This record gives sequence, structure tokens and C-alpha cells, in this order.
Amino acid sequence: GVCFSDLVGVTFFRLHESTEEEPHILLECDSSMLDSIQKHLKLYKIRRKVDITPCLDLSLWAVIPGEQAGDTASSLPKCPDQALLFTPDPRTEVMGWRLIAKKGANLSEIIPGSQVGNVQDYHRHRYKQGIPEGVKDLPPGVALPLESNLAYMNGISFTKGCYIGQELTARTHHMGVIRKRLLPVTFPAPLPTDSIPEGAEILTESGKPAGKFRAGGGQLGIALLRLAHIHESLCLNLGGDKVKLSANTPEWWPKTAAK
Repeated sequence: GVCFSDLVGVTFFRLHESTEEEPHILLECDSSMLDSIQKHLKLYKIRRKVDITPCLDLSLWAVIPGEQAGDTASSLPKCPDQALLFTPDPRTEVMGWRLIAKKGANLSEIIPGSQVGNVQDYHRHRYKQGIPEGVKDLPPGVALPLESNLAYMNGISFTKGCYIGQELTARTHHMGVIRKRLLPVTFPAPLPTDSIPEGAEILTESGKPAGKFRAGGGQLGIALLRLAHIHESLCLNLGGDKVKLSANTPEWWPKTAAK
């Protein structure tokens, strides 16, 4: 019964292994939304014996496979020591695995042979793959689930009911009329991201509106674009200055996705 539209971008992990165990659900969310999500969930608690508590003693890691031969799921431990949770990223295989452990845990001990990168490495990888995450990519009250490709990332149920927006979402999905989608975009040179306003307009070469920029870093980003224009020359309008960019359809999408 939780409001669907308000929890776009939240990832759920089930910690209990059977229905006979006491249920434990772990939620991963944008840290800036922690307080508002707690308040939202408590609205739906309604006399049920449910504890909703932030897990401030845990840390989240993204384990992304390398490009060398042998960097596959079979080469990783099924349940490494020190890990509360180690599971394939539920969104798509190209995002590797999600690892949740106690704060201060040594990642090289949990996964021998791994190299610790930084958060910018992670964002570059997901922007390259067109994976939205957090409130910048998925603005609350603005992002639509189908346009955000959540149907491709195990983010929408078309059999469960009911949630706010269910009828419109299901009808749009089955009719196949989706004119805009989040897509990875590439710039010829690194952008000063701090000077790009949220929702900056993207235009075609002839000046037609093609979409809006959501977020990015360096030469990569993610944008909500009209599918009719993604193969045209595009530019980002920055206060009168135009910066060229190109869009592409991710390889992990279903083959019929961009139609």
C-alpha cells in the first residue's frame, strides 16, 4: 500500500530467507531523502508492529566487474565474510553487485583482489550505462517510472495492485506509447557541472525542444530525451551558449526498447 510515485529510486532487499522467519527488509535510498522516506513509511504503518530504523552503522558498496577476462560472478564469493548482504544489483547485470557491510570493513578482505575506487568512478560507470539513481536523476514528483526506464530495471510490477498511478502506468506500458526516456549522453569535453542548472534544456540543431539534462560528471551524463530526436545533432542550452552532446541507447536495454 506504499505510494508508488514517492518511492521511485528506492531499492528493497529482503534479508529473511523464508516466510517462517521474522521479516526483515533493507531499503537503500538517497541519503538526502532519509528523513522524508522515514516519515512517508510511518504514514502507512497503521497500528502494525513494524520497526522503521535507519542503519547508520552500515556502509554500501557497488562491486563493478572489471574488463579483464575472469571478472565474472563465478569468480566472486557467494557470501563473503563481514558482509551483511552481497547480491547482484537488482536493476541490471551491467551494474555488478551490491555489497552491504559494517562501517569500517576492509573491502580488500571481503573480496580479495578487488580495487577500491571512488564515488566518481561509480557515477561514471552508471552514467555510461544510463542508470538513474537518487533525487537528481529521479526528481520526486517529476520523474515518471516508465520514462525513467524502471520497467527495464525490475522497478515496476504490472501484476501487483494497487498504487497511485498504477492504471496510467500499466496502460502506457501495454500500449507502448512512451515518447521520452532517460538516456546516457556524452559531451566532447568535460563540463563544469556546477554551472549547469537542473533541468537545463536540450535542443535539436534546428532549435526544437529535445529534452532536459538531469545530471552528470566529466564528459558523461544522463538526460530525459524525446526518442524522436535521439539520433539528431543535439546541444545543451547554457544561458545562450550551446554545448554539443550525443545520446545513445544502452546495450542492456531490451532490443525493442527504443521503438
